[in-house]
Amino acid sequence: MRALEYILRYEADKFKCIGGTYRSKEHPSLAVNDKGFYWHSTGEKGVIALDYLIKVHGYSFSDAVSRLTHNNHYKQEIAFYEIEKAAAQPEIKNLILPRRNRDNYEVIAYLLNRGIDRDLIMDCINRGVLYQSAVHNNVVFLGRDETGKTRYAAVRGTSGSFKCDAQGSDKSYAFLLPPKNPDSRAVILTESPIDCLSHQTLCKRGNILDFDGWRVSLGGTSGIAAVHFLEQNPQINRCIIATDNDEAGNIAAVKIKEKLSIPTERLLPVCGVDWNDALMSIIQAERSKTHLQHNIPTL
Repeated sequence: MRALEYILRYEADKFKCIGGTYRSKEHPSLAVNDKGFYWHSTGEKGVIALDYLIKVHGYSFSDAVSRLTHNNHYKQEIAFYEIEKAAAQPEIKNLILPRRNRDNYEVIAYLLNRGIDRDLIMDCINRGVLYQSAVHNNVVFLGRDETGKTRYAAVRGTSGSFKCDAQGSDKSYAFLLPPKNPDSRAVILTESPIDCLSHQTLCKRGNILDFDGWRVSLGGTSGIAAVHFLEQNPQINRCIIATDNDEAGNIAAVKIKEKLSIPTERLLPVCGVDWNDALMSIIQAERSKTHLQHNIPTL
């Protein structure tokens, strides 16, 4: 068994997929792909699972062999690379997309449960930038280049915490939401597609000040998508950085600002860590208020 196969079966929740490489959440310098693993900070490397258990986890040879022999309990949350690779179909060179499901029922239900406005969901589906995968019913958010070709895909599980970028994704091409006014010169940057949709939902609901500009998902905390978007849209003269209100998001905001040549503003979620946190908190507060009003005794 190769090291990659082992982590995807038994430690998928401990790694984050970036393109075709998996990075440990606990040790970011530990990288694993189909050729093996390399721990940059220690110099340890190997190809098979036995090497991984001994060099990374510190198992003895006999303990590592025993674990590989007796551990037959597969995680329910197997990563995209294994469960969807066989059913994937290439749209363009180097990018492998999950095969589409016949419908999008589970994706719609999942996003509605996250508080996202139904019309916004259907608009994304109709524009072809959102769909449900066939194998595991994951949400797939797409990013396209200037010619309309898909160059990026963010995959998110409809249950659990699974998420990764599809193999061959180019993070320069982000999932984005266009403004109503095509002449808009403003853009807002969020970390995830769900944050983009959550911010737009909050605006539509009237919970926050309306914003009619481009919404761009960075696919994390990298500024690559922001730089590329601005290069392709030189008319943009206002940028709002709305990354998460945590250490990673705040550091990213500073670094992204340094890379951009136009005026920038920092916008934090009205509550919670990210924009979906804010949306769900507001919805829950409204529901609680309504429930309380319905249960006030009459005199």
